[in-house]
This record gives sequence, structure tokens and C-alpha cells, in this order.
Amino acid sequence: MPENNNTEVRKLPRKTIITIAIMIILIGGAYIFLKSMKEDKLVEVLNSLGHKKVSELQVINKLEVEDKETRYKTKVYKVMFFDNDLNKTCIGFIHFGRNNQYNEDLDCK
Repeated sequence: MPENNNTEVRKLPRKTIITIAIMIILIGGAYIFLKSMKEDKLVEVLNSLGHKKVSELQVINKLEVEDKETRYKTKVYKVMFFDNDLNKTCIGFIHFGRNNQYNEDLDCK
């Protein structure tokens, strides 16, 4: 039996390509905006915790933890940054507690 390979490939319409491109640009912009806002918030928190000059901030991980007794959910960020005052690279955790209370567990080397 001979095979029939008459498959037709249709191009996407120009409108569809433009719509997809606009959606990709909007999603990329939203991602960059949210990432920068998160980093700005963490720099502000680090300033309040005594690390005034921070550069090269990286958010490594974000965890949601729950207190077993109160069942209250909070967030813990694992961060790495360079403290210009200490001239050291710090890595550790920042815990966002209730009522805008922040705790840190950082190791600077």
C-alpha cells in the first residue's frame, strides 16, 4: 500500500503572531516588575535589621511555614547578598512574622 504524504502546513495569521508577541512581552515585564519589587522589599527589611548597604541581593528560595500551635502561616526567604559595610557575603534566612516583625538568621563570611 503506498503512503500518501500530502500534508498541508498553514502559516499562523499575522494578528495571532502579534498577539502572542505582545502577551510574551507583558508576561516578561510583569515577571521583572514583581521580582524587583520583592528584592526592594527585602532590601528595606535588611536595612531595618542593620544591614544598611546591601548589593547583589539574590532570593534563593521562598517557603511558607505554619506555626503548629496557632496555625498561623508566615513566609521565610532564603537570601544571599553582599554587605558593603562588612565587606562580606551573607547568606541565610529572613522570617516575616506577624505585625511586620522580621527575624534573621544570617551567616556572613
